[in-house]
Amino acid sequence: MPCSFKTVLERLTREKAAGPSPTFSVFDLFSAIETLDTRTIGRNKLAEELEIGDGVVRTILGRLTDAKLIKTSKAGCSLTNEGMRLWRECSRILRKARISKNELSPSEYGFAVLIKNGGSKVKSGIEQRDAAILIGTKSVTTIVFRKRRLIIPSVSENVAKDFPNAARQVIRLFGPEENDAIIVSSAENSKCSKYGALAAAWTLLD
Repeated sequence: MPCSFKTVLERLTREKAAGPSPTFSVFDLFSAIETLDTRTIGRNKLAEELEIGDGVVRTILGRLTDAKLIKTSKAGCSLTNEGMRLWRECSRILRKARISKNELSPSEYGFAVLIKNGGSKVKSGIEQRDAAILIGTKSVTTIVFRKRRLIIPSVSENVAKDFPNAARQVIRLFGPEENDAIIVSSAENSKCSKYGALAAAWTLLD
């Protein structure tokens, strides 16, 4: 099943506007929609939370508005029904959580993403690692839940035995099921860790 939220966000990221356009990534769009899922928020506060400039957030909100994914009022910005539908689709496929320091996430800022039924798309994990490194992530590991066991292709056939702390956290946070894939990332700041994990996860979406 194609991931329409991936298609929509990538299209909005590629769109060109007249004049110089502030630079932002598909994961800035992702995080904006994620933030607006639970509350109405003003532009300045959104820029602060996403750690982006005012010009960039104006462009992001403009594109999301044109795509009818958000609406604005005196109280701030919020998701439309279509925006909520798109985010629910995303939430069924991707689950996210901060993760504490462990054998696979050695830095203070760790992040993990579970991709439902993403395991069959994992080969050696190199593609996911390379995507995360481009973001600036310090380290990233791709785990697959297969035959009731967490494995790391070409590294570990039993993560619970070889990396027990990491395994315990993954099981507790996600309760993975057969053929799920889990990305564990680590970076020097929380945004880089999150975006690196998302970049790796993005390679496993249709």
